[in-house]
Amino acid sequence: MIGLANPLIAKGMTAQLAKRRARIAAGEKPLGWKVGMGAPASMQKLGLQAPLVGFLMQRALLASGSTLSLAGYIKPVAEPEICVRMGSGLGPDASSDAVMATIKEISPAIEIADLDLAPEPDNLDQVLAGDIYQRHVILGGNTRPGGSVAGLTSRLIRRGAEAARTTDPEALTGKLIDIVATVANTLATFGERLSDGDVIITGSITPPLMIERDENAITHALDPIGEVSVRFSWA
Repeated sequence: MIGLANPLIAKGMTAQLAKRRARIAAGEKPLGWKVGMGAPASMQKLGLQAPLVGFLMQRALLASGSTLSLAGYIKPVAEPEICVRMGSGLGPDASSDAVMATIKEISPAIEIADLDLAPEPDNLDQVLAGDIYQRHVILGGNTRPGGSVAGLTSRLIRRGAEAARTTDPEALTGKLIDIVATVANTLATFGERLSDGDVIITGSITPPLMIERDENAITHALDPIGEVSVRFSWA
């Protein structure tokens, strides 16, 4: 199985974080982190022991209800996710209780990606250097304290109708506390740290949705917390 010692992952993370540091040095504001390729089938195909980690910048953040132009995208993808906001920093090798204690709140999210390179075991360095296809993230104002997903129902609304529903939003992504720990451990390996106030989008609750030209919006409802939505333009 491929771990952080894999030279392709080390090469890709080094390149990715160098780009992040350069963007911050140029004046951009960081937002947090993301995980990718964390579904069991993807991990098996790519030989991964844990999801890959990428970064988010404030420039990528869209308010719920925004309209996003997909002009120039090669293969636009939408992912309904849970956003974790950290209430304090977290280093590597933390216990489950310690991880849970650092989570301030959770909320619904949508990530927009552009799958411009099919992921394979031999191109993980390129996938990571490209920040795992990240383009935008949509967040809303409604949150729930803590990191428990108990009692949550995730619903995806597409073309005006409910397209997916689950009462187990961790089924495809894995446990939120494990994802937060993975991000903290990965960052520590490459000289970074999960910080107070960082957000983490924790992976797609459904298989990633290929956005088609006949649809103009999607909504992710995380009941009873609230929902976020994004509209699409092809202009």
